[in-house]
Amino acid sequence: MHDLAPLLLSLAALIIGTKLMAEVSQRFGQPAVLGELIAGVLLGPSVLGLISAEDEVLSALAGIGVLVLLFEIGLHTDMKALRKVGGQATTVAVVGVVLPFVAGFYATKAMGFSQIESLVAGAALTATSIGISARVLRDIDRLDTDEGQIVLGAAVLDDLIGLVILSVVAGLAAGEGITALGVIRTSGLAIGFVAIAIAVGSFAVPPIFRVLERLRSTGALGLFALAFAFSLATIAEVSGSAMIVGALAAGVVLHSTPQRTEIERSVTQLGYFFVPIFFAVVGASVDLRALSDPRALKVGAVLTVVGILGKLASGFALRNFEGNRWLIGVAMIPRGEVGLIFAQVGLTTGAIAAGEFGAIMLMVVATTLITPPWLSAITRTKAKSNAPALFDGLSDLVSGVRKTARRATKPVSRDSIKDE
Repeated sequence: MHDLAPLLLSLAALIIGTKLMAEVSQRFGQPAVLGELIAGVLLGPSVLGLISAEDEVLSALAGIGVLVLLFEIGLHTDMKALRKVGGQATTVAVVGVVLPFVAGFYATKAMGFSQIESLVAGAALTATSIGISARVLRDIDRLDTDEGQIVLGAAVLDDLIGLVILSVVAGLAAGEGITALGVIRTSGLAIGFVAIAIAVGSFAVPPIFRVLERLRSTGALGLFALAFAFSLATIAEVSGSAMIVGALAAGVVLHSTPQRTEIERSVTQLGYFFVPIFFAVVGASVDLRALSDPRALKVGAVLTVVGILGKLASGFALRNFEGNRWLIGVAMIPRGEVGLIFAQVGLTTGAIAAGEFGAIMLMVVATTLITPPWLSAITRTKAKSNAPALFDGLSDLVSGVRKTARRATKPVSRDSIKDE
């Protein structure tokens, strides 16, 4: 029990901190996830030092949190709606990977990076944090729209493509060569798992849950569903894909089952505890001291600009789309934990040094924190043009004043001032 005390205090700090900051964030009209990320930064080693992202237990709980989150998202994902926007999601994903990777590679090469360092930097720019994007879209009630489904599909594809790029970069860092067969094998494992899991699961799983529904134990159905998600996540990792992809696939499989409502209720209750821990640990991984190096700040700023523009371009790559392209582009921006994984692999393999890691981390932090308020501003604006939404989002980020963002998108009148 004595060894348990530090963990309990860390969890108490996480629960209190995330809930308070989420409340503050929502009072300023921003998604709760922004407050949870900021709470992690404040509680982490850079400020208060109450929690550490390197703590094995907290890291494990955060890992469970992202799996629960992706399982929840999967339960809300209608494959018919996803197939409807499949071509558009593929376009967004490919453009959102190719442009940032190429631009990041050549930008860092021009700043004196070696080839392997530039490859790691470019690879880190390809990712999209599906956990953060999906959570924000759900918070602002846009996940079930065409734009939300495009982002969800594109983010999944981004992660699958990112797995291939990450394996290639890690192999190069280890002194291995690149072979076409190896790339094809990695790609086939990542994409094939999702297709097989959904195809087989949609056929085999519903009858099993019809039998499980007869169990009278309270909460049994939801726990069996969670066990299914964890099992599929494990199989995904073993097969060469990613755990988060397996958890998402499990939710998609159970979406069409009659028991979905009861499953959602149970999983949501667990999510109230585990999911904020995930976002707080992502925030705690931010080392503000590593950003004090002038060169790291310069490189990080360049990577941030490249990362933002590359993902914005992916939203505008869609032709004949009548929806909000800004919403899609901005939702693809956050790198979050996925970008940190890329940077961490580069650091541990010796492909990049601490300075380069700090620069990539700055990009990850900036793209992660900028997205929630920017998306919130886009959904609030009622202007017909998409352009003001960009300035609204930036205004929210810089000033944090809601009145400024609103007045920037509509004429100021005596009545509107009175309403404010």
